[in-house]
Amino acid sequence: MDTKQVTLEEALKEHFGFDSFKGMQREVIESVMAGKDTFAIMPTGGGKSLCYQLPALMKEGTAIIISPLIALMKNQVDSIRSYGSEDNIAHFLNSSLNKTEITQVKEDVVNGNTKMLYLAPESLNKEENLEFLKSVPISFVAVDEAHCISEWGHDFRPEYRRIREMIKGIDQEIPVMALTATATPKVQSDIQKNLGMSDASVFKASFNRPNLFYEVRPKIDPIKQLIRFVKEREGKSGIIYCLSRKKVEEVASSLQVNGIKALPYHAGFDANTRSKHQDQFLMEDADVIVATIAFGMGIDKPDVRFVVHYDMPKSLEGYYQETGRAGRDGGEGVCVALYDYKDIEKLEKFMNGKPVAEQEVGKQLLEEVVSYAETTVSRRKFLLNYFGEEWDEVNGEGANMDDNSVNPKEKIEFVDKMLVLFKVIETVKQRFKAKHIVNVVCGKNTSEVSTYRHNQIDVFGIGKETEAKYWMAALRQALVEGLLFKDIENYGLIKISEKGREFMTNPPESYSIYKDHDYTSEIEKGNEIIMSGKTGGSVMDENLMHLLKDLRKKISKEKNVPPFVVFQDPSLEDMANQYPITMDELKNIQGVGSGKALKFGKPFIELIQSYVEENGIERPQDMVVKSVVNKSGRKVYIIQSIDRKIPLEDIAKAKGMSFDELLEELEHIVDSGTKVNIDYYIDDVVDEDRLEEVYDYFMEAETPDIEAALEELDDEDYTAEELRMIRIKFMSEVAN
Repeated sequence: MDTKQVTLEEALKEHFGFDSFKGMQREVIESVMAGKDTFAIMPTGGGKSLCYQLPALMKEGTAIIISPLIALMKNQVDSIRSYGSEDNIAHFLNSSLNKTEITQVKEDVVNGNTKMLYLAPESLNKEENLEFLKSVPISFVAVDEAHCISEWGHDFRPEYRRIREMIKGIDQEIPVMALTATATPKVQSDIQKNLGMSDASVFKASFNRPNLFYEVRPKIDPIKQLIRFVKEREGKSGIIYCLSRKKVEEVASSLQVNGIKALPYHAGFDANTRSKHQDQFLMEDADVIVATIAFGMGIDKPDVRFVVHYDMPKSLEGYYQETGRAGRDGGEGVCVALYDYKDIEKLEKFMNGKPVAEQEVGKQLLEEVVSYAETTVSRRKFLLNYFGEEWDEVNGEGANMDDNSVNPKEKIEFVDKMLVLFKVIETVKQRFKAKHIVNVVCGKNTSEVSTYRHNQIDVFGIGKETEAKYWMAALRQALVEGLLFKDIENYGLIKISEKGREFMTNPPESYSIYKDHDYTSEIEKGNEIIMSGKTGGSVMDENLMHLLKDLRKKISKEKNVPPFVVFQDPSLEDMANQYPITMDELKNIQGVGSGKALKFGKPFIELIQSYVEENGIERPQDMVVKSVVNKSGRKVYIIQSIDRKIPLEDIAKAKGMSFDELLEELEHIVDSGTKVNIDYYIDDVVDEDRLEEVYDYFMEAETPDIEAALEELDDEDYTAEELRMIRIKFMSEVAN
């Protein structure tokens, strides 16, 4: 029997309680045990940590584990200690420790008790730490999250590029191990070059996570989408990623007020808050964590059932790693990204001002994100191709586990046009990126095209009769199918592969491409739908709308006020969309405040309740999105200032508003049912007769519209401003 095998299996059982290794763990550990430089590329959830933890426990000396985050180190150390080992078997050495704690850590290392010492690259760089490490035997150095070395990685850290020289500074023959969960061929090459481990044993597990379902949706009314999505998965754990701290807090608040147990998490919170929210999520006191990318590294929660990207990420590596936090137990994992090209444009703007080389890298990584979002080939195939892995979309594990495979798009015959595309790539000597190639094919004379004089070559405009989006779809598909490839050393340059050459020499009889998604039109269409609820367009339930209008008319006659004084049209439309049947629900309807709800609301909610029961309507409660209360005290300040009879100009000035903005705010206040008395101001600026005339007009009017009032009163002396002030007085006294 292989004693080495028994030793490894026994050690695994003794230290971690597992009976067998997973995937490539065993081969990686054997390489480390043999003292070889070792490079392990394993997807999230593949058991990377064990690949250095077990050798560290078995080898003489202390293993140094370089890790980018303090929270990640603590998590790892706690995890190791939880297996029943002595507390001093693993330590971290970073800026969170005081002098006494640092002394204790160093004592444990010197005494040979500590088998794993976690360090940030910044700590390794400190002279006193390097001097200390020279004095103790080091078994090996493991560089975790090694993609941080490469500027093409999604989390580039300049200090990671100095790790090799720091290891040399320890002045011992130390084997190096690099580990990452996400690396394109370009990033892999960077890591090996930078760590000086070109002869390393490389172990690359498959990046395929067959249990994950990938989907991209147009970003239409995202908060409503999100609430519906999460409520459909009630009680399940999920992570929602946003790119800014502000958006994290907004989204978390919106989920909370809609009855979802959600918590925010970002680097702006103090360590205690972050730790508390992380623990609440792990302990299932919260179902959803809304976070920036600061959350998740080293978080070993196996049953995350969904990951939503509220904003598209900055790179596909980041996207892959973040989605990889779903379904780590092999169970359900739904990965949804909300896509709007405007978000990509914002990210590009943020890059302005950065060094040119950094901008170039950032923009190319964003182009890959756009390609992923807009492609219609299998998303799994696209992702795996990006990481240099081939996958059979018919028989491969995880087939039909993405939106494009489940709902394939329309196909177009493209064999002749593919030959045209290859001809253009050859003519420009395979030295340009996708966008440039498509511009040449379509005859688009951009500054780059004219700089290289490609507007003068014979293939310029050769495919202008076909829309650019089809050429781009064909190019993306050819990359995924291996007919074309991107040069690793010259990132983004399109070249023809051997397979592509074969296609050119012996073209198939037929070759189809799928039309790319056009999210722009979907988003524009969606915006029309969203806006219609606010501007008097279509409503969800026309029958209910008629009944609500009849009721409004009846009440307006009883109260002897115009119908718009009771509720304006946008409020009725919102009711016909959302079916409010309680006072609290009614207060969340557009233009309905507490005052108006109490004064007019009861018959409306009674009517809606009867209507819902009689027609067996299932109310779309997940669409009833409550707004987060505006925390600004502006409204309160305005009302209090009016009570103190402060001139309106002074109120506007104090809050940095124009007079027009103040009137708009006052209109919102009175339309929502709150009384304000601005007589003290109106009496000074409006003649009494004119005031009476306008007041009488609004009493008879069918609409509160100011333009209509100006036309009807037909007096050039009236200004819109005057009429608005009188309307505010009228609504306050008559409607409220």
